[in-house]
Amino acid sequence: MRFDIVTIFPAMVEQVLSAGIVGRAISRGTLDVTVHDLRDFTTDRHRVVDDVPYGGGPGMVLKPEPIFRALETIERDGGARPLVLLTSPQGTRLTQEVVQRLSRAAHLVLLCGRYEGVDERVRCRVDEEISIGDYVLSGGEVPALVIVDAIARLVPGVVGDQQSVADDSFSRGLLDFPQYTRPAEMVPPADGPAVVAGTMKVPDVLLSGNHAEIRRWRKREAVSRTLARRPDLLDTATLDDEERAILRTLKEQEHERH
Repeated sequence: MRFDIVTIFPAMVEQVLSAGIVGRAISRGTLDVTVHDLRDFTTDRHRVVDDVPYGGGPGMVLKPEPIFRALETIERDGGARPLVLLTSPQGTRLTQEVVQRLSRAAHLVLLCGRYEGVDERVRCRVDEEISIGDYVLSGGEVPALVIVDAIARLVPGVVGDQQSVADDSFSRGLLDFPQYTRPAEMVPPADGPAVVAGTMKVPDVLLSGNHAEIRRWRKREAVSRTLARRPDLLDTATLDDEERAILRTLKEQEHERH
C-alpha cells in the first residue's frame, strides 16, 4: 500500500515513521510511504506556502497552488489518481469502520492542514476530509500519522500476528479484555493506590491452562468493560451468541443492584 504525505514539517513526520511497526514495514517494503515538503512545490524564491486570509482575520491560510502542484506530481508519479484525504476538524470522525474502508484503497494521499486551514479551492481535489476528534491541534501532521498507523495495521504483513489485529479493541465494537504478564504475583508499590492491599495477583483462570475457561473469561471481561466504559459501542457491536448472553446477564445484574 502506498501513502504520500504532504506537509510543511516533513522532519516531524519522518521521525515518527522511522520507528516501530510502521517503520519496520517501510524498511521491508510492505508499505510505501513518501513524505513531501509542500515548500518544494512553490515557485517563489522565499518558498512561501501561506498568506493572509481575504476579508481579514487572524492567522494564515495555506495557498492552493503549491498543494495543486504537489497533487499533480504525486498523481503523475503514481500512474493513477489516488484517494486524497485532508486532515480537518470538519471531516468524518475517524473510527475503526472508516479505517477499514480506507485500508481498501491502494494509494492514499494525506494533506496536512496548518494555521487557519487551507484555501477553500483545494477541496475540489479532496475526496474526503478526516478528523481524529473534536479538539484543536497545531496542525494535521499528528492526525496524518494516526491515520497511517491505524490503516497500516490492517495491511497484510505489517503486524506479525494477524490474530492480534483481529482481536484489537473496536474491531468488533468491543473494548479489549484485561491483559497480564509475568510476574503472577507482585507487591503493590508503596506509593500506590490505598485501595490496593497485600499482593496483586493475576486472575487464577489465566494461570489454569483451561483454554475454554480463559476464552469465556476474556469474553465476559470485554463485554463488561465495554458496558461500563463505552456502552454506546454495544449498539452496533458484532456479538456472538455467547457474548449476547453475557450482556443480558450483566444488564440483569446491574438492574437488580439498582
